[in-house]
Amino acid sequence: MLNTTVDLSASHCNTEEGRVEKWRFFQQELRRNTQTAKKMDAAAAAAARHVVAVPYPGRGHINPMLVVCRQLAAADSALTVTIVVTEEWLALLASAGVPPTLPERVRLATVPNVIPSERDRGADHVGFIDAVRDKMREPFERLLDRLVLERRPVAILADTYLTWGVAVGAQHGIPVCSLWTMPATFFLALYHLDRWPLADGREGEEEQSCKSLDQYVPFPALSQVKCSDINIFPSWELSMKRSAEVFSNVRKAQCVLFTSFYELEACAINGISQVVPYPIYTVGPSIPHMPLERHTDKIHHEKYSNWLDAQPKNSVLYVSFGSYVSLSTSQLEEIAIGLHDSAVRFFWVARDNATTTSLHHISGDKGLVVPWCDQLKILCHPSIGGFMSHCGWNSTLEAVFVGVPLLAFPVACDQLVNGRLVANEWKTGINLREQKREDGIVSRAAISAAVTKLMDLDNGDSQEMRRRAAELRDASRSAIQEGGSSWSALDSFVKYLIERSLNAAKTSH
Repeated sequence: MLNTTVDLSASHCNTEEGRVEKWRFFQQELRRNTQTAKKMDAAAAAAARHVVAVPYPGRGHINPMLVVCRQLAAADSALTVTIVVTEEWLALLASAGVPPTLPERVRLATVPNVIPSERDRGADHVGFIDAVRDKMREPFERLLDRLVLERRPVAILADTYLTWGVAVGAQHGIPVCSLWTMPATFFLALYHLDRWPLADGREGEEEQSCKSLDQYVPFPALSQVKCSDINIFPSWELSMKRSAEVFSNVRKAQCVLFTSFYELEACAINGISQVVPYPIYTVGPSIPHMPLERHTDKIHHEKYSNWLDAQPKNSVLYVSFGSYVSLSTSQLEEIAIGLHDSAVRFFWVARDNATTTSLHHISGDKGLVVPWCDQLKILCHPSIGGFMSHCGWNSTLEAVFVGVPLLAFPVACDQLVNGRLVANEWKTGINLREQKREDGIVSRAAISAAVTKLMDLDNGDSQEMRRRAAELRDASRSAIQEGGSSWSALDSFVKYLIERSLNAAKTSH
């Protein structure tokens, strides 16, 4: 539009004064158009935000990363997410039908299989960890270079346990947001790893193990965590070294996302906020399907659906120790006999057909043993009244979300802290680790007694655990609803990405 305050008639333009005014006018228009173009470019950049997400290559890390990426795409219609996995993991996800269910703006990209197979990682866990640290970075960087040419990412969302994630982002001038897929309580403990006690001979391991961690790391959130719940003794030296490396790097990230939710771990989250130099966002619980009611629909395409439908409400104990944890044959036999002796109905996922047949023979006809199931669907079935679990964080969050009390059977890593939270902090279950004998085995008698107690709907302790589980279930549902704590945190993180995108667009001009 012409500036009508300037006379642009031919007679006026032929004068010296007119030519000067005409020159000034066009200079003003040029500046105005340049500014408008910059604003449009910035708006276009903001409308084409791109995040590259790279999970640690394990099921317990990939599943929550997929959930968080779905959440981001749903919360920001202008965001595209590229999730980077190994070629093997792409095939595993494809066999589970994952890619077709992802939103259109969430895509999968791959790096070569430079690490041991997922099927073999249990045989050499240390070798697997070292391979992820030493061999994944280079192919990821090559892929990232190609992705930058297509559309420069506004951020990299990297699993906290990828020790090279922050350094790669820094080299490319891309901010790195860290995703923590374990409890915030465990993050707070590991963040202060340098304060942990050591078995240096001045104090016996047994005496030290009975102490609460808050005697060494003075945060109220750690008062229920025992030193025996964390890997602090010489046999875990390599694990300690790797954890120290992880938490040295996470201090350099731009922010951290947690798959927990504020109401579940308020004390730990407040403690973390006091010590980290960046914003934190609690966006959980990171649940794959987010069912809001326990349903009575048939579990389609599964042979066991009729069996579950025929059981009374809250009468079945669901038993699963995750996709990776391995228990000894003698411990599995004790569990099977303990279940048989309790006379409680059970539904046990044993991971392979050979183990399934053996355990079914031992445990008798009160239950069903299967090699695989959709865990969340089973937990949501109204016949399920309890969950015996290794207490991996994803399984723990699913139990919280559904409102099912837990029999915690933790084995390693954060599971030990999770079991302590279940029994001592939230009081939504029983920690069977407390029943271990000197040989490390939980006896059939202890298992039978704990199962009977949890599944007795007339037992006062069981009723209290169920009441508290229902409270946490309601809190988890409220957290993800509009205006809830996790909804607000996710909204804040999206605004953070938008601001980053706009700043990057302005800088480029």
